Amino acid sequence: MDYSEKPDNRTIGIIPARYASTRFPGKPLIDINGRSMILRVYDQALLSGALEDVVVATDDQRILDHVLSAGFQAVMTSSAHRSGTDRCLEALDLCSRKKAIGYKYVVNIQGDEPFIPPGNIRQVVELLVNSDVQIASLVKLIRKREDIFNPNVVKVIIDCDNNALYFSRSPIPYLRGVDETRWAFKRSHYKHIGIYGFQADVLHEVCHLPAGRLEQLESLEQLRWLEAGFQIRLGVTDLENISIDTPEDLLKITNTD
Repeated sequence: MDYSEKPDNRTIGIIPARYASTRFPGKPLIDINGRSMILRVYDQALLSGALEDVVVATDDQRILDHVLSAGFQAVMTSSAHRSGTDRCLEALDLCSRKKAIGYKYVVNIQGDEPFIPPGNIRQVVELLVNSDVQIASLVKLIRKREDIFNPNVVKVIIDCDNNALYFSRSPIPYLRGVDETRWAFKRSHYKHIGIYGFQADVLHEVCHLPAGRLEQLESLEQLRWLEAGFQIRLGVTDLENISIDTPEDLLKITNTD
């Protein structure tokens, strides 16, 4: 699909990138086989072919200078944002004013996934453009038992129209009468893939919501949106997103390229 032929459906991909990560300070600038993590994410976003603009949203001058020196787009945002979603909203407003144009769709692309499949980005954009949904994201079937019971792997339950019913760090759904060692074979569990697409006006709305009760319990911001009545449409992908949260994660993927 040639999105450039639909100016009313202009889409921007925003890559939030903080320097002061607790577990891995400066990780957007780490070298991965000769290219920084943040530039690799930007490369993958461009390869998707689904975005009219791509911009890095950062709160650090080093990251800003690094991205700009590579000939890519970046904007400086506040260091006080509570999440990458809030940083995306500020970047959206900055880019809209700077270019004097409006964007209908916004894709929040994680800045710590240097090998994010371009197809996953395309799939999120297609969900937004073709279905006109409020928020779009992705899920992947869980095939490993340990992932079902790992609280760092977010599970999601989907309705008949592929809308999210609930996200949890717990193993949902519970399979009554089935031994836990067999749960992975039932193909009943999906994990959430952390990429979001928003209608631009919906992004403004969700960023101004107060913290949700369920969000605070599970530490998952998407529960704030569900609790407030927003719909999240989920596409199913077989493509894996590999995130780097710690130096140990980096060692695992160094030879992936």
